[in-house]
Amino acid sequence: MGVERSGPDQRLRDVARAMRGVIELLEVYWTRVPEGFSPVTVSAPQLRVMYVIERREGINLRQLGAELDAAPSSASRLCDRLEAIGFVRRSSSTASRREVELRLTAQGRAHLDRLRARREERLAAALARASPASRARLMEAVETIRVALTAAVRAEPTDTGVQRPPGDGAERRTG
Repeated sequence: MGVERSGPDQRLRDVARAMRGVIELLEVYWTRVPEGFSPVTVSAPQLRVMYVIERREGINLRQLGAELDAAPSSASRLCDRLEAIGFVRRSSSTASRREVELRLTAQGRAHLDRLRARREERLAAALARASPASRARLMEAVETIRVALTAAVRAEPTDTGVQRPPGDGAERRTG
């Protein structure tokens, strides 16, 4: 005999499961890049590094590792290829010569801009199949999710245990 699952907790899980499914479909849909879009392939973990560096310009490897929940050595290896293809630049920190700051290059920013534009085009093409009323409801739902996720990201502790201040860029779209 099974336990009946209903009520607010189950509905939240159902919504979360549905969102997870949409996110997984988007990941698959967005990785199908048309021929000739970009001569450079960036892996999902490398793309995540670029998003973090974009949001936290001048971040060091220790902080990047904490953001990625990875060892600084792993973060460094991810940055190696990004630097080799010209998307990331490492430079000595002005605060400490022992630290290295990470910044996106103009080429890295341009890649993110092209990627975002292409993703929006592809998503708009898919959404064109929905009715205007459905798209309006979806817009409301997406805004609700964006607000909730922004609050959740701001509430998460950073690697130092200090909460991120409002306006730290965490709410910026990342693609």
